[in-house]
Amino acid sequence: AEGLNLCTSGSATSCEECLLIHPKCAWCSKEDFGSTKSITSRCDFLQNLVANGCAGAIESPSSSISVLQDVPLSSKGSGQTHLDVTQITPQKVALNLRPGDRTSFRVQVRQVEDYPVDLYYLMDLSLSMNDDLDNIRNLGTKLAEEMRKLTSNFRLGFGSFVDKNISPFSYTAPRYQNNPCIGYKLFPSCVPSFGFRHLLSLTDKVDRFNEEVQKQKVSRNRDAPEGGFDAILQAAVCKEKIGWRKEASHLLVFTTDDVPHIALDGKLGGLVQPHDGQCHLNEANEYSASSQLDYPSLALLGEKLAENNIHLIFAVTKSHYMLYKNFTTLIPGTTVEILHKDSKNIIELIVKAYNSIRSKVELTVWDSPEDIGLTFTATCQDGLSYPGLRKCGDLKIGDTVSFEVAVEARSCPAEDVSHSFTIKPAGFRDTLEVAVTYSCLCGCTGRAAPASAKCSGNGTYACGLCECDPGYLGARCECEEGASGDLHHALCREAEGKPLCSGRGECSCNQCLCYESEFGNIYGPFCECDDFSCARYKGVLCSGHGECHCGECKCHAGYIGDNCNCSTEMDSCVSSDGQMCSGRGACVCGKCQCTEPGAFGETCEKCPTCPGVCSTKRDCIECKLFNSGRLADNQTCQKHCKDEIITTVDVLETDDPNAILCAYPVNNCVMKFTYLELPSGKSNLTVLKEPACSSAPSAVTIVLAVIGSVVLIGIILLALWKLLVTIHDRREFDRFQSERSRARYEMASNPLYRKPISTHNVEFTFNKLNKSYNGTVD
Repeated sequence: AEGLNLCTSGSATSCEECLLIHPKCAWCSKEDFGSTKSITSRCDFLQNLVANGCAGAIESPSSSISVLQDVPLSSKGSGQTHLDVTQITPQKVALNLRPGDRTSFRVQVRQVEDYPVDLYYLMDLSLSMNDDLDNIRNLGTKLAEEMRKLTSNFRLGFGSFVDKNISPFSYTAPRYQNNPCIGYKLFPSCVPSFGFRHLLSLTDKVDRFNEEVQKQKVSRNRDAPEGGFDAILQAAVCKEKIGWRKEASHLLVFTTDDVPHIALDGKLGGLVQPHDGQCHLNEANEYSASSQLDYPSLALLGEKLAENNIHLIFAVTKSHYMLYKNFTTLIPGTTVEILHKDSKNIIELIVKAYNSIRSKVELTVWDSPEDIGLTFTATCQDGLSYPGLRKCGDLKIGDTVSFEVAVEARSCPAEDVSHSFTIKPAGFRDTLEVAVTYSCLCGCTGRAAPASAKCSGNGTYACGLCECDPGYLGARCECEEGASGDLHHALCREAEGKPLCSGRGECSCNQCLCYESEFGNIYGPFCECDDFSCARYKGVLCSGHGECHCGECKCHAGYIGDNCNCSTEMDSCVSSDGQMCSGRGACVCGKCQCTEPGAFGETCEKCPTCPGVCSTKRDCIECKLFNSGRLADNQTCQKHCKDEIITTVDVLETDDPNAILCAYPVNNCVMKFTYLELPSGKSNLTVLKEPACSSAPSAVTIVLAVIGSVVLIGIILLALWKLLVTIHDRREFDRFQSERSRARYEMASNPLYRKPISTHNVEFTFNKLNKSYNGTVD
């Protein structure tokens, strides 16, 4: 075995412990197995035990399988008797499992032709389904005609449901006892509410189905959800009253236009007792525990439907399709189809659902023990294998599919017991019974010899080892415990307080018997030494250049160091130009350690950023492309430039940030090239095909350039002057506007204004009628 040896590293002390470590581990029960100075592990891989001389005394049980019943698959279902129809093979298998040792067997399943069908039609008779009831009054005849195209043996039954007749699910006031539709103008008369009512047992007389449907009247409940899950459970578990046949395929068609009540909804009506999964139909075939038990859970429904091999078909209106679609993922073997609001498509729906059911096979497992792991691989009609898949679809009637079932026991049971489990296709009555026993005991254990002479008469000899009686110890129980025992133990310790035999061996009286290790040898008087605990370099013991002795590397010639990884040779550090590490580093332990920034390579010969690198690359370009330069000699060029990859181009690209641009003069021109150091250690040189030469400038070009420059400068100066003048004018105008707004004039007293009329006053004196007057004349 390569790598870690799980068997020897498990430290098994008995055959049974060895078998639990790994399914490939085996136990050697030979008496004189191994060396007297070391303990050879009796628990090892089978090939190792044989190589160590234990052939013929090896305990290595393996898992096995026995087919107890294997009746061939049937091809047709209907005939004189249906009890002998077989749709799964084999029917009984016995497994003997060793923990961890996987074994497998193949299961085949076939949907036989013309298989008998029992169909129970379960209808919601709440008020909203009144128009549906009218459309199914002749359903029995039409449905039988269609189903007889698929099977010659068809039976039909009928039941109905509304909801629990308790508040708040139904109308319970006295005035509604006989007619819960009182006061409802659209439909003033209906029958009292009920949970579930079984109306017609499964029969091949379809006329009775039509008669029973025509008798039915709708009822009315208070809330929107219905009590359909109560009805489904009773239809599934009341096998005798419903009339389910063992030899038939069971279909339960559930029609409704609303959502269902589920577990815990009953608490609203004071119902706290969970559903017990039992049949509760009274003599009148009505559900008698409707007002005592809560609604059933999805898990309980799934369990009871599977127990009775019933395919449930949800026929629901489009608005509730997604809800019931989600239910199908939680209830195995269930399908859902969209029902028109008036149920006109019910026959088409049932035929489609039946064909869908018959087109797929899915295996289910019942009562699987917790310590057993099962893995399925399906081989469907296309012949391909699908690991982890336990179902096949798109099948036709008569197609056969197979499943590889791998079984593995994870552990041994506490007691010597056997288990069993059942593999069953969903909705089938056929099953595969699997009985499991465990191979956890070694055969040599049953041949144990108490007080054996091989154990000095002081122990039981079993499977090559002695199990000493109390008070005795040693490989052969030859030593007594007590004072002498303590002395024997003291002789097996390297120093006081240290473990016996350094924890890597057993003390047999006064001598350490070292364990064997898959990593190497353990030795020494106290098992203190080994040849595998020395220093390593890159995972290699003593770097591969020395030997490990008791935890210390003894280096070969030419190597030094704790792990012998340092070579004393310096030839590998000399570069192609004869310098030590190309003059850019130091030789340490036979390898160059570059000290020049940017230098790398085995001899530090690569250095894109070092001064003078461009000249080194130039020499290679000249000698390889133009056969010139100081390396023009062909042999010298090939030696120094063996790692240079030179490519010529018309236009030199300089976008690569990792590429270094170099240039050198050639006959008044410039030769340009770039170089890039590759991870492989080589250099990629990209060179122009021709040197880049510049031409002399034209006189006319110079004159025009000068004139253009002068004109451009003049235009710029004029524009700048114009800008300054404009700014100055705008400032002056703004100042004028500001002063004008601050001026205040008295328009009535303009100093420049003169009136056009003048007034003069003349003083005079005159006598009139001997009277004197003083005055003025205007």
